[in-house]
Formats: sequence, structure tokens, C-alpha cells
Amino acid sequence: MELLNNFSIEILWQLFFAAALGALIGTEREYKRKGAGLQTYSLVALGSCLGFIGAGVIFRQASGPIGLTTATGLWVVAAIGVAAGFQLYFLAIIVAILTIAILLGLGRIEEKFFKSRE
Repeated sequence: MELLNNFSIEILWQLFFAAALGALIGTEREYKRKGAGLQTYSLVALGSCLGFIGAGVIFRQASGPIGLTTATGLWVVAAIGVAAGFQLYFLAIIVAILTIAILLGLGRIEEKFFKSRE
């Protein structure tokens, strides 16, 4: 079986597209200094694209909500588990790689461009 056929290329496109659009919206949220931003919106879009709705752990403090990225990360990990459970191993691997890239890459962008304004 061919590793990357038209079907899997379409799935990859959908995943990257969802994550990119989530990041775009998250950029606006970061600009307005909201609790959820680049990483959170990207991960929610990515998890939704994979097709699993879950819950996370979000706490509210006087300074604002904390744990948003952890919650969305857990949500995506749950979706990865569902994909693996349905034997969609390639899809699970791609989403795991995208999730790590979002957490590492967009976290640095948030720190450099948005956190310094506070």
C-alpha cells in the first residue's frame, strides 16, 4: 500500500489548514491580550479537524484563566488516542507532530511578539 496516496494528502492538507486558520484567529486573540491565543486556537482547530470533542482542565484565577493550552493539548491528545484506536496510525502521528510544532513554534511567537507588550 502506498504511504501517501491522494486520500492521505487530502487529510494532511485538512490538518494543516485547520491548524493554520486556528492560528490566524488566535493571533487576533493574542493581539487583544485574551487568555486563549495562538497555541490554544491552533490546537482546538486541529483537534476538531481530527473529529473528537473533549474537555480539558481550565482554572480561573484573578489574573485570568490558566491551563488553556494544557487543556487544549489534552484535548488533542485524546483525539490522537481515538485515531490510534481506529487504527489511523499515520493520522495520529501527523497530528502528534503538528501538536508539538504548535506548542514549540507558536509558543515562541507568542513570547516574542505578544507577551512582551504586557
